[in-house]
Amino acid sequence: MYLTSSLFSLGLLYLSFSGILCLYYIYIIGRYIEGWSALPQWFVPQSFRASQKVSILVPARNEEDYIAACIQSILHQNYPAHLIEVVVIDDHSTDATVSIIQGINDVRVKVLHLADFIEESSSSSFKKRAIETGMQAATGSLILTTDADCIVKENWLSLITSFYEYNNLKFVAAPVNFFKEKNLLEKFQSLDFLGMMCVTGAGIHRRFMNMCNGANLAYSKETFYEVNGFEGIDQVASGDDMLLMQKIAKRFPDQIGYLKNNEATVCTEAKPTLKTFTDQRIRWASKSNAYKEWKVTFILAMVFFFCCNIILSFLLIPFVGWTMFWLFGIQVLIKGVMDFFFLRMMCHFFDRKDLMRVFLPSLFMHIVYIAIIGTMGNLVKEYEWKGRKTT
Repeated sequence: MYLTSSLFSLGLLYLSFSGILCLYYIYIIGRYIEGWSALPQWFVPQSFRASQKVSILVPARNEEDYIAACIQSILHQNYPAHLIEVVVIDDHSTDATVSIIQGINDVRVKVLHLADFIEESSSSSFKKRAIETGMQAATGSLILTTDADCIVKENWLSLITSFYEYNNLKFVAAPVNFFKEKNLLEKFQSLDFLGMMCVTGAGIHRRFMNMCNGANLAYSKETFYEVNGFEGIDQVASGDDMLLMQKIAKRFPDQIGYLKNNEATVCTEAKPTLKTFTDQRIRWASKSNAYKEWKVTFILAMVFFFCCNIILSFLLIPFVGWTMFWLFGIQVLIKGVMDFFFLRMMCHFFDRKDLMRVFLPSLFMHIVYIAIIGTMGNLVKEYEWKGRKTT
């Protein structure tokens, strides 16, 4: 009798917890949809006249397949040529990356060798060291960062600089999307990333969370030094983007902006294999313990628990029966409906309606992905990135 009563209480507790997670998921996705819809799209004002010199920092490690296209896309901007400076920081490349950069005959491009400033064995935060090195050499007042495997659109600089100046901002986050997908895994990443752009834009606009991607950021050199750069967060291998953003947001909470315009999007290719995809996402998840904003950690944790809860409900079906079957069905239905409207909105804005064709398999992939990567990101302390073991 006691055992039956205990099992009943445990089952009731599980159902209650599951219900709370379902309601929270409806709430948070609804808030993202509302926040993105309320975020105004930015266009370059007719009165805008570019006058600010910009320095684009591009950390690069073994990027011979992409670096030339990246730099050329930056140089061919609808922005005064004399106001553009590209600073590529070579992070101990062992391929032809450096020679390709040196072959670009343009005085606006300069190459720095991280090996001239630090030894490869002396740091685990190489990208942060690269940005710091590039920052010291940059002559522009506004710093933009992107990755060496990215392509920028021709109005990128005009959109970011006008948005930064007209809104008196200290930090600008802008869209990053994948393209040239070849298989389901890559299309899943693209769909997932569109969702992350909504999370980023809505969170910044409604001032309830600060997230960003280092492939498309802008902040002044003065602001970087005013918050002491990466001091206090340099022990984390990753986090050159979000951790810095959260430092700046703490000092200037009302001067953080998200640039909503498809033409400001930076494009890159998704990871082609499960291993490279997993390594990337574990690297991103591993910095979550260092987040200074509790709301970001709380939201990410609740979504993680929701996905784990769905998986657990499925696994309990053989032991509990129809009750758990119906609970699992309701959980999947809630996530599916909310994600459908959420992602359809983003696919429409970024002109990627084709990605909705993989929505159904991506729905189940996302549940498993969040549960696995969320767990591994907190347990795995060492991972490989660009041929280098990082802790």
